[in-house]
Amino acid sequence: MRPLPIVWSLLSLALIAGVSAGGPAAFAAHTAQTAKPRAPAPKRSAKPGATVTDARRTPAPVAAADTNLTRLTGDWTGRLMVGSSALPVVVHLRPRSQGLTGTVDSPNQGVTGMAIDTVLVNGAELRFELRSIRAVYQGTVAPDATSIRGTWSQGAQVVMLDLQRQAALEQRRPQTPAKPWPYDAEEVVVENPAAGVKLAGTFTKPPGSGPFPAVLLIGGSGAQNRDEEIFEHRPFLVLADHLTRHGIAALRLDDRGVGGSTGSLALVTLDDFAADAAAAVRFLAARPDVDHARIGLVGHSEGGLVAPLVAAVDTSVAFVVLLAAPGIPGDSLLMLQGAAIMGVMNQPADMIGWNRRLQRVMFDQVKTASDSASLHQRLSRVISVALPLLPESRQGQVNAQNLAGQVNMMTTRWFRSFVSCDPAPTLRKLRCPVLALTGEKDLQVLPEENLAGIEQALAEGGNREHRTVELPGLNHLFQTAMTGSPGEYGVIEETFAPAALDTITTWIEARAGKR
Repeated sequence: MRPLPIVWSLLSLALIAGVSAGGPAAFAAHTAQTAKPRAPAPKRSAKPGATVTDARRTPAPVAAADTNLTRLTGDWTGRLMVGSSALPVVVHLRPRSQGLTGTVDSPNQGVTGMAIDTVLVNGAELRFELRSIRAVYQGTVAPDATSIRGTWSQGAQVVMLDLQRQAALEQRRPQTPAKPWPYDAEEVVVENPAAGVKLAGTFTKPPGSGPFPAVLLIGGSGAQNRDEEIFEHRPFLVLADHLTRHGIAALRLDDRGVGGSTGSLALVTLDDFAADAAAAVRFLAARPDVDHARIGLVGHSEGGLVAPLVAAVDTSVAFVVLLAAPGIPGDSLLMLQGAAIMGVMNQPADMIGWNRRLQRVMFDQVKTASDSASLHQRLSRVISVALPLLPESRQGQVNAQNLAGQVNMMTTRWFRSFVSCDPAPTLRKLRCPVLALTGEKDLQVLPEENLAGIEQALAEGGNREHRTVELPGLNHLFQTAMTGSPGEYGVIEETFAPAALDTITTWIEARAGKR
């Protein structure tokens, strides 16, 4: 799931903070493949007997036998401690004509092949460097060469990272339903002629001819496939499976330009997502196996903004379920999100305050800009003013290249529409039953402020049947969590807490169940 955009921090702590922010984009933006060329690092003098490999130099031929290098060749795995979260890391070391080369993977983020630039081996000591993210690993190899005890350093951040020789860490996702399924699953295509796009998806329905109640599942931000897949979790598959086993048909779709869908996400806004969802509702209503009077919408995260946009116009929508949906304006939500996630990462108050001030100024620029080109210039100027205002002890923690990448993201039509979106006016228009659920430990869409905003807007609009629920112990993805940090998403084996699945299904059954 790409949940709501994680603009939690406009500074970057490179890998460590980027991983805790919960998205592969923050990590992948630092890969050697995408990083801007840098000047070569100054050469270091190796200790006598040390073997140095620089992956960017063509090494001179040497004798093949080197016991130290041979015993280090292979795959090494460990867990990088980020706050209270443990992030799996895989290091691949391979021989070359002189010394070693290698790559680093972050399985929970779907990032592979991050190039190691320099490997230094001196007896039992191993050191390697990833210049693209300014990271250094240093460790001591055990006598039997089955483990390495060491540290991972980036800027002012130093964390323990012990490695073991073994296969890559396996992702366990026990809730992913295995075939054969006790229901029908049909590959479908939904057309949105006005936009000229075709959306590929899967329609699941209970056995029999129906007509059945049905729901459209609407995902969060970013390039989503029909399962809202993230870190090998497939929450929409799990949710659709649960609903269909309880007599409720479900339609889930690939986003534009994702999977089997045509089009592109490059220029879309929330209104474009709403138009695609409205086309999907019409698709369901036209099916003989769907009861057109019992079609509802289930929107997660940003999908919780899209669903009300559709239901406010199409009064045939029978009900709406909002999962971790915003109830306050986009800029306010992101500022709360930033402070909450930085807090759980134990970032100091001065950094949180600096980031909050920077966000406020930048979001104001986003909301008032007339075009993307001028906005880019204005945001770049803001950053140039803000960087010198960092506390001196924090200067080394900010990656200017990552800031530039976030400026590019903030000038997109989608981000501008999100930051400027206030969900309250649309929520006031809803007349159908509404269920809003948010996890107690959601740090992206904080439950107290957002559920209160949803409750207030629905009440002000005169909605007669709505319920807002804070589910204990659950995070933004509705997983049972320790802290709610996005850094835990890929580590947690649970995809969708059974309590949340049951709450959703029971509520829908009561309003659109068997007749």
